Amino acid sequence: MSIACAIKDLEALLKDRLQISPSSRVGHGQNEAYFPQYLPDAVAFPTSSAEVSQVVQICLRHGCPIVAYGAGTSLEGQHLSVLGGIALDMVQMAQVLEVRGPDLNVVVQPGCTRETLNQHLRDHGLFFPVDPGANASLGGMAATRASGTTAVRYGTMRENVLALEVVMADGRIIRTGTAARKSSTGYDLTHLMVGSEGTLGIITELTLRLQGIPEAISAATCNFESVDAAVQTVILTIQSGIPMARIEFVDEMMVRGFNLYANLKLPEKPHLFIEFHGSLSGVAEQAKEFGEIAKDNGAQGFSWAERSEDRAALWKMRHAAHQASGMLAPGKRTLATDICVPISHLAKAVTRAQDMCSTRDLVATIVGHVGDGNFHCAVRFDPVAPDEVAKVQQFSDDLCALALSFGGTISGEHGIGLGKVKYMHAQHGQALTEMNAIKKAFDPKGIFNPGKMLP
Repeated sequence: MSIACAIKDLEALLKDRLQISPSSRVGHGQNEAYFPQYLPDAVAFPTSSAEVSQVVQICLRHGCPIVAYGAGTSLEGQHLSVLGGIALDMVQMAQVLEVRGPDLNVVVQPGCTRETLNQHLRDHGLFFPVDPGANASLGGMAATRASGTTAVRYGTMRENVLALEVVMADGRIIRTGTAARKSSTGYDLTHLMVGSEGTLGIITELTLRLQGIPEAISAATCNFESVDAAVQTVILTIQSGIPMARIEFVDEMMVRGFNLYANLKLPEKPHLFIEFHGSLSGVAEQAKEFGEIAKDNGAQGFSWAERSEDRAALWKMRHAAHQASGMLAPGKRTLATDICVPISHLAKAVTRAQDMCSTRDLVATIVGHVGDGNFHCAVRFDPVAPDEVAKVQQFSDDLCALALSFGGTISGEHGIGLGKVKYMHAQHGQALTEMNAIKKAFDPKGIFNPGKMLP
């Protein structure tokens, strides 16, 4: 392996679009979570799929690691260059290439962010529904199989990616999938790439499923005396067939964080944040039916947000959970982790997670996309205090074991990256043999995002 030789060849190809300055390297070695800095040796800024192909061929020739970089919003370190090499920043491949309104799809480059896309789509009366909170790049969202607050109604990236253009480890450019809504034509390479975290290929173009902007949208918050009452409300709502667009749970500690972060005075009790999409009459009926179910389970403090600015403020607060959690223990770092369990076990899983934090004296918040059994824990700790690190690591171990004991998964949407590699044997068992075989077949020299996902 010769990273230096790869950099020399890349400088000849990209000129000033290959950066080796300390500031650029440091900027691409940081993360939103608790991992240390991992600096790439250089940062490349390609402008086309053909150029990505050339970069990959150079890296292959020299055995140089290459890690695709979107917006750097990953919470499991997928974008970090743990072995150095090249960070492939897609910021200059960020165009909306084609909106196909009648087909309800759009073609974008990987560096395009979800907020940029939805701004572009607004005049077409369309929107892209997957909302992880952060203004992530769409290539990164596909690579990590992201989801978020709207998954209960619209699905995750897995359901919303129709086709991809991908650069393979030998530099070949392939296309997977089509704009058609279904196909029965061999191996599903599109959905193999979705969630592969840049370990099998580099996404250079995406065809995404769109939705029409609803005629009416209404959102609300309410609080409960217990986690169980809030979760039972969710279960009954889903069983009643009420088509929720979003239904989010936050525990009392998260509410305390919101109060500190945004100078609010919400009661420090478990809350649900909900949103309905549809016709004027449909939304009104959905809200009425939900309200009756919630009140039967002891819901109080209903606060409705029907104006767009009020809804925006509500979801801005929800999406600020990471920052708000930091207010509970300033000066520390955050282990942001998630699990997903069958919804019948959700209340037990949340209360067990709270108990595990309490018995260890950990400051933690819990938020959840409770409509699909997924919740997140944000645990504050000092990464240079060995006792705190040990407690947090044990909490993570126990939380993942809890998820598996309920027939769930160690990650609902954050992915594996660096943080959860050690749990992959417990999650997949013998199936890891097949996963490693796929990796070897697609990337025999191991240049794509080494150190991630597979133990």
